[in-house]
Amino acid sequence: MFVIGYLLEASAKVLDVLLNIYLWIVVARAVLSWVNPDPYNPIVRFIHSVTEPVLGRIRSMLPIHFGGIDVSPIVVFLAIIFLQNFVVNTLHRLAMTFLR
Repeated sequence: MFVIGYLLEASAKVLDVLLNIYLWIVVARAVLSWVNPDPYNPIVRFIHSVTEPVLGRIRSMLPIHFGGIDVSPIVVFLAIIFLQNFVVNTLHRLAMTFLR
């Protein structure tokens, strides 16, 4: 059963790292929205292509705009924090039950 425990522990760590990376990409997208970046820059295009599917879906589900301010990155931040605190910690605890 220890193999399942180590698999769950590794999955929790990988998921946590991926969520942290995506969080920073969303932060970069929010910062880029404050300036006028070159739309042909490969980094700007990558950030836009990675974040737009999630942010666009949230914008369509929650059409809330406070004076032109886009709140979809805030919703993504909250979702990532929830996933890190609930799913990742649950996987850690579940892995510990198999490792006992």
